[in-house]
Amino acid sequence: MQDLDLLQGAWTVTTLEMDGQQVPSEMLGGARIIVQGNRFSSTGMGATYEGTLELDASVVPRQIDMKFAAGPEKGNMNPGIYEVQGNTLKLCLATRGDARPSSFASAAGSGVAFETLTRESVFDPNKAPQSPEAVPATAGANELDGEWDLVSAVMDGKPMDNSMVKWVIRVSRGNQTTVYAGPQVMLKVEFTIDASTRPKAIDYVGLAGPNKGKAQKGIYEFEDGLLKMCVAAPDSVRPTAFRSVPGDGGTFTVWKRK
Repeated sequence: MQDLDLLQGAWTVTTLEMDGQQVPSEMLGGARIIVQGNRFSSTGMGATYEGTLELDASVVPRQIDMKFAAGPEKGNMNPGIYEVQGNTLKLCLATRGDARPSSFASAAGSGVAFETLTRESVFDPNKAPQSPEAVPATAGANELDGEWDLVSAVMDGKPMDNSMVKWVIRVSRGNQTTVYAGPQVMLKVEFTIDASTRPKAIDYVGLAGPNKGKAQKGIYEFEDGLLKMCVAAPDSVRPTAFRSVPGDGGTFTVWKRK
């Protein structure tokens, strides 16, 4: 049996390490990879990446090239290595540059993503979400429109490591926001704002992932050219201060416009 045959079906991402930083499991949002023939689709929290696979099982470690034809990485190719043992798949991919990883690890500053996946017992192709092209047009522009680099983040009272912060961007168009950590979607929401309050108010409704359909209340303000935002856990009361403490389930982030 060829390795490509062993990869057929759907795989759920169980762990993800990017640039030496472990991504919290709650951010994975049901991320999965579906392989059909030599084609793949990679989904997670509302974003879909599609393309083709090329494998070389004659070398050690075995090599994989993921060529993206649709989604945020369209036109790019990630060289990597892989290992499949039963229902476990290990992937290690270079997300920038063309230097192929040589081991299953992700060091700080390497630009490497290392993920472990588990085969789904039953593959239901209808479970795959629609492609980004199917997302309806959003409403008109507002003061949050544009692309933002993450400056700092505190989640449930725990500061995000700086090696992870530099990967994260926020893209807002109309009344939708998507937050990316490298190629991985961390958050996708529809939002409304009320700029007449102090601090200004923002309300999220999750569009995909574990918070799909759930409401979150938050506050935001602009200070010294930075966007400060504090959002409570789903179905919790609106924050009154820009902070996150252990156990509150909220996030406090600071952003700088690109």
